[in-house]
Amino acid sequence: MKDIATHINKDVEELNGTECSAQRKRHLTSELNDLLLWQEGHPNDSHDPSPLEMFCDQNPSEPECLIYED
Repeated sequence: MKDIATHINKDVEELNGTECSAQRKRHLTSELNDLLLWQEGHPNDSHDPSPLEMFCDQNPSEPECLIYED
């Protein structure tokens, strides 16, 4: 996606569509929640975050999110 607003709008449109399965709706709802949390925590950042960026933003102490400095 070009930016986070585009990604949020795409997810909302797909959620409101009639061709969305229950499993897809759960996925989109979770993703939309994560995107909105990211946007709230980073109001001046418009890039579309990766799933890992959103995960690490919410779980900074997880092993895959730790940064080690030598």
